[in-house]
Parts: sequence; C-alpha cells; structure tokens
Amino acid sequence: MKKKWMFLTASVLTASLALAACGGASDTGGETTDSEGGGSGDEQIKLRMSWWGSQERHDMTFKIIEMYEKENPNIKIEPEFTGWDGYFERMAAQAAGNNLPDIMQQNFGEYLNLYASQGLLADLNEFKDSGDLDLSKVDDSIVQSGMKDDQLLGIPSGTNALTAVYNAEMLEEAGADLPTDDWTWEDFEEIAYKVHDELDTYGTRSYEAGNIFEYYLREQGFALFNEDGTALGYDDDQILTDYLTRAKQMVDDGVAPGYDVIQQIQGIEDELIVHKNAPFDLRWSNQMKTMSMAADYTFDLNVLPGDNISQGMYLKPAMLWSVSENSEHKEEAVKFINFFTNTKEVFDTIGSDRGVPINNEIREEMRADLDEIETKIYDYIDKVTENSSPIDTNFPAQSSEILTELNTIDERVMYGQITPEEGAAEFRKSAEMILGN
Repeated sequence: MKKKWMFLTASVLTASLALAACGGASDTGGETTDSEGGGSGDEQIKLRMSWWGSQERHDMTFKIIEMYEKENPNIKIEPEFTGWDGYFERMAAQAAGNNLPDIMQQNFGEYLNLYASQGLLADLNEFKDSGDLDLSKVDDSIVQSGMKDDQLLGIPSGTNALTAVYNAEMLEEAGADLPTDDWTWEDFEEIAYKVHDELDTYGTRSYEAGNIFEYYLREQGFALFNEDGTALGYDDDQILTDYLTRAKQMVDDGVAPGYDVIQQIQGIEDELIVHKNAPFDLRWSNQMKTMSMAADYTFDLNVLPGDNISQGMYLKPAMLWSVSENSEHKEEAVKFINFFTNTKEVFDTIGSDRGVPINNEIREEMRADLDEIETKIYDYIDKVTENSSPIDTNFPAQSSEILTELNTIDERVMYGQITPEEGAAEFRKSAEMILGN
C-alpha cells in the first residue's frame, strides 16, 4: 500500500507540474501578493515565501524576516512553512494553480531541474547583471550549482556535504575504533557491529537510499544518471545489489533499524543518535546544529566510508532560493535573497542550518565567533572542499519520481518482500520506464 501511495504521489507531482506548464506564465500572474502592482518605492508589497525545515529553522527564519521587514517597511513577507514531508506535494498543487510563492526554498537536483523543465522558475541573471543580486564574493563554482541551461534559477543558501556524524563517547565506551579519512565500508560495518554487541544499541541508523546510493555509485566511478540524463549512469546492477545487501544485512542483524522504527522518528531532533540509541548517522552537515541542540552532547563529523572518498564526496547547495516565474514582484523577491546571502546578521541568527555561508567575506568573519559544533561543521566543509569532486548536475526532470521509486524498492528489500537482486533489476526497469526508454 505504501509503495502505491508513494508512486501515486510522485505521479501526481509530475502531472501537476505538467498541468502548471500548460497554464504557463499566465498574464494574470500567480496572484502571489495583495499589493496593487508595482514593486518599488513606498508602496506596500506582500511577498509569499515558502520553506521546509524543523521548528528550530522556522523560528530562526521568522527572526530574519523581521530583520528584513524592519529595514524595508514597505515589504511584508507572508511565511509558508512545513517539514520536508509534504513540502513538494504542496508546491505541486500551488504550481498547478499558478499560485507558487514569490520566494521558494528549492532542493538541488531532482526538484530544481523538474521545476526548471516546466518554466516555473525566474531566470535571475538579469538581477545579477543589474546589481540587485550581488554574487561578487561567491565562488563561481557555487553560483554554477544554481544554473540550468545558462539560466540562473537558484541561489544556494549555503554550502553542504554528506557526513558520517558520530558519537565518539559511544565508540570509545564500546572499545571501537574512531573513524578515519581512509576508512572503508568494511571498517564502518565492523565498528557498527562492535557497538551493537557491546552496548546493546543500534550500531548505526539505516541509510537514506537516494543520497547514500548516489554516493556509493560516485566513489566507484559512476553516477546515478548518464551525462545527458536520459538513462541510469551505471550498467551493472550488481552495484545496487551489493548496496542493498549491505544495508539489509545490518537490518536483519539488528545493527541498523528497520523502516518500522525509522517511521516513528519525529523529525531530526528525535533521531536515534540524538538519544544515544545509535553512534552513527549518515546525513547532511547542515543538520548537525539542530541535532546538536537537541542532544546533550556534541557530535563529531567524518567523511563517508569508501575506497575512493575524494571521488565520492562532493559539495552541494544545502538548498536554493528561487523566484517564481509568475511572481509580480521578482525584483523585490530578489532583493530579499540578496539580503539573505550578503548579510552577516542573517548567519549570526541562523548559523549553519542552511549551510555554510557562500559569501567568502561573511564566512571568514564568522569563524571567530563559532561555537563548538559550528566550528566542526566549518572545518568539515573545508576538508570536503579539498577532498571532493564536482557535484553531478545531470538530474532529469523525472528524477524525483525515480528517487521515490528507489526508496520504495529499498523499503521492500528491507522488509524482505523482494531480494536485493530483484530490487536492483526492478529499479532499472522502473527507471527506464519513467525515462521513456
């Protein structure tokens, strides 16, 4: 039943965006504000702004909006926020009704490319050229991560990277080795089993298939999609079979939790590692601050395991700020994004929750006042910067649907409904069908 629902959701998402594209950028706009036209001077302008995140992120974002409204009294920002679950389903419904928010938090890869393919995002190049959007202190490689087909469609909110976050005290109590920069998947599993055996806890949280399998492919020299995004980027299904077999073995042995446990977790503040029910979690570095605040100890960060870590690791926009093509106030929406990107007080408020600042001057200014966990995050991003490869940008418009299918297959394998071999073959068949091959 869950698979059917997830597939339906992905299909509705794609269909809704297709419908929105048919509606196109109507001359009535997205009805995104209550103002009476215009976009400058003393006129009162309302901007709708959407994002996903934890309650901690919501609270910090409210403070930033208050700062901006205080400096710009003619601007009123109406927030629309939720958790990750359901965010893009809601956006799809808004897109279908030509009612997308003026300012949108977007996710790099599958969702940015999907919305771009439907012409729903404004090209911000003209605002960069006019100076309303100042990216002069941002590395070009970071700016490029928000581009698609020469259009600037998203501004990274900060820099991010996958990390193996761990509880050093639990590892030491179990007598296990601490992770190193050259550890392998076998080393990782040995430590996880050691902690499980010695402390009677989980040895690790189970993997999120989309992110971790993509890394698993990269460190072996492959990609999830081929260069032009028309097919999968690997030919041998044994790679996915091996990944699923590793993950399932730890679930079967009780070293990692199954989906029945994972689905009971109420947000990142409630993750197993926060409550010392597991010493490892493989996830994004920008989530460490919120998790650390929920825990009574400070985490440590390490690169993910593998035989070729520099090839597998990559920097990613934590998320991106985009402007709706239908917005009647693109210039004002861009000015808020410029404020968020180039104002130190913004990052004094939100820390690294939306990634490490992309403005080089702000990033260096902030180093002197970082707390312990943020110092670790900044140092970690520096390490990954020196030991990583460029991010893959070849996600086709259908990639969100394909990643949903991968997660569904992962769940069926973990429950024992199909074997890893069957899951790998079924994923290829489904992906090719979705891509129209």
